[in-house]
Amino acid sequence: MTQPRTASTFAPPVMEARRWLEGVDHPGDRPLLNVSQAAPVDPPPENLRAAMAQMIVEDPTSHIYGPVLGLPALRQEVAARWSDAYGAAITEEKVAITSGCNQAFAASIASLCSDGDEVIIPTPYYFNHAMWLDMSGVKTVPLKTGDNSIPISSDAEALITPKTRAIALVSPNNPCGVEYPADTVLAFFKLAQAHGIALIIDETYRDFDSREGAPHPLFTQQDWDATLIHLYSFSKAYRLTGHRVGAVVAAPGRLREMEKFLDTVTICPNQLGQRAALWGMQHLSDWVAGERLEILDRRAAIADNMPKLEAKGWELLGCGAYFAYMKHPFDLSSADLAPRLVKDAGILLLPGTMFVPDSDPSGAQQLRVAFANIDRSGIAKLFDRLVAFIP
Repeated sequence: MTQPRTASTFAPPVMEARRWLEGVDHPGDRPLLNVSQAAPVDPPPENLRAAMAQMIVEDPTSHIYGPVLGLPALRQEVAARWSDAYGAAITEEKVAITSGCNQAFAASIASLCSDGDEVIIPTPYYFNHAMWLDMSGVKTVPLKTGDNSIPISSDAEALITPKTRAIALVSPNNPCGVEYPADTVLAFFKLAQAHGIALIIDETYRDFDSREGAPHPLFTQQDWDATLIHLYSFSKAYRLTGHRVGAVVAAPGRLREMEKFLDTVTICPNQLGQRAALWGMQHLSDWVAGERLEILDRRAAIADNMPKLEAKGWELLGCGAYFAYMKHPFDLSSADLAPRLVKDAGILLLPGTMFVPDSDPSGAQQLRVAFANIDRSGIAKLFDRLVAFIP
């Protein structure tokens, strides 16, 4: 008997990790430090919530079906903002709105791949990308990265076969946090272009990039839309996680293929979420800039505290956006270490085994810390607990 598509992949890692909390008590003087999930738990800022409440009451169209590819005003705003941010000329017809960035990736793969096709993704990878490829009957081809967690295009070229349909990058990276240099991203674009495959680049965390200006020149390349599929999420910048709003920028023909997928899954993106994203883009630039500075300060706090762990044999493999990716010194797999940290240190984080294939032993020595919901003071407490931990 054949198995269903869902049986071809692993359990959702964040949900799996939450089960480690069952039956574990956390004393008042040592509350749980949850650094497992890369999403803000706070609601949108109050002025955005007020605007959303007004939309619910006064805008009847926020409750009904809309265009499959998204609210025209939001598509126009994205096109204008991206044109300005990347020094390019991007038009509304090359923008679609999706129900979160995960759906943008899923729609992209649906428009590119068939059973048995291949997609190259750097490891450690974002696990939901690997899960969707598994359930789509598409082979995940892992591209190992070195100690700096940055992939090399020549290594990817050696993995390309007649079945390769795309290379997928995430920058700033999840889980490693590293910001891919512009030259690296451009090299991957040229590689994909030369081989007639797509380059998918997920920039969910671009609002928290430490660099000023455009992080890459891809939108200024000739015929960029014949190769590039660009993904984005409004969830992180505006705390709209529960409203599921993302975006994809690609060739109009590619978006028409994605429309078939989107129409059969959600019919249209969340109407209230889209309007909230549009309001946020038009009114919250200063607020988002402040959020970026806070995240950059937390990144700095990781660097400030890291010497304490390094003295114990830990290594920092990458840090940026919402993430610090670490190598631990223990003779214990991270798959076993992570549940122990819940019980013995009051820390919930994810093991590196969740970010690599089972055949890759490197994950056993690695851990991901997501600091979206822990400030500088909390980071200091986190490091103190890790320093004191003895397995």
